[in-house]
Amino acid sequence: MTALAPSAPLRGTQSLVGFMGWAFRRPSLTVLEVAWRWLFGIPLLLVCWRQAQQIVAAFPVESSGFNSIDPQNPWVAIVQLANVVAYYRSPVLAVLRWLVPSAAIVWVVISGVGRNLVLKRIDPRLRFRPTPMIALQAAWLALLALTCWLWFRSMQWVAVTHITATGDPDLVGYAAWVITLSLAFYTLWALTSWALSIAPLLMLLEDRSAISALGQSLRLGKPFTSKLAETNLVMGIVKLMLIVLAMVFSAAPLPFSDELGSDALHFAVLTSTILYFVASDFFHIARLKGFIEFWRTFRGSSAL
Repeated sequence: MTALAPSAPLRGTQSLVGFMGWAFRRPSLTVLEVAWRWLFGIPLLLVCWRQAQQIVAAFPVESSGFNSIDPQNPWVAIVQLANVVAYYRSPVLAVLRWLVPSAAIVWVVISGVGRNLVLKRIDPRLRFRPTPMIALQAAWLALLALTCWLWFRSMQWVAVTHITATGDPDLVGYAAWVITLSLAFYTLWALTSWALSIAPLLMLLEDRSAISALGQSLRLGKPFTSKLAETNLVMGIVKLMLIVLAMVFSAAPLPFSDELGSDALHFAVLTSTILYFVASDFFHIARLKGFIEFWRTFRGSSAL
């Protein structure tokens, strides 16, 4: 594996092109990344589908008022939709109370093992240490859960302050705050989550414990951390672009829906979703390669 030249100017965005080319020439890495993620995702979707069927069987859609929602009047539709949410809140929360913690435990185990296998495939000299990797994946998931909770609380604040029962709703202010805060939290996640993304690499590359690697990830020095944050931010932007492309491709058959039928729309949505997840996993491989090369540039390979 060739390290980047320390004497050459190093920019994360410029180097990413080379890392993507490296990952593209090794499709087996993307296949392995897709395999461990879908090993968790597909069964989870099946469980969610089964639970949704059971909830609908016990609480019929006809009784929820969903079929009577007025699509021509958004103000009436919002109230009707709120009634539907209230109708299904209790059974859905009852399922989430056991499904969320169960899914989280399964995910950290599968992701810990899967991430370690991918890193070992990138560099066979790395050791297979699934237990500390699982612990670091649990820390990453906890940070993600905290970020999502803070975002959700901010959305509640926006709704309470801009849509009230005593006056006209401030739709412009509501939309502006929702867009601004959502992008702000997304950017914040991209700029901060690199510490938990580089920690597994430090653990394997420098033969550290999970706690030591997590602590060291916060003390890598400005040149190293700036490249990690820049790469993470660029990957966040790439993911947004992939989402936009998936939405465009999903909506492409709409002008021809009368000729093609609803099956074509369903196929376009399914295909776009699958391509999004595969492309996202590919860029994960490119980011891992980039983090390893940045480590070799700024900390050397003496710890191997």
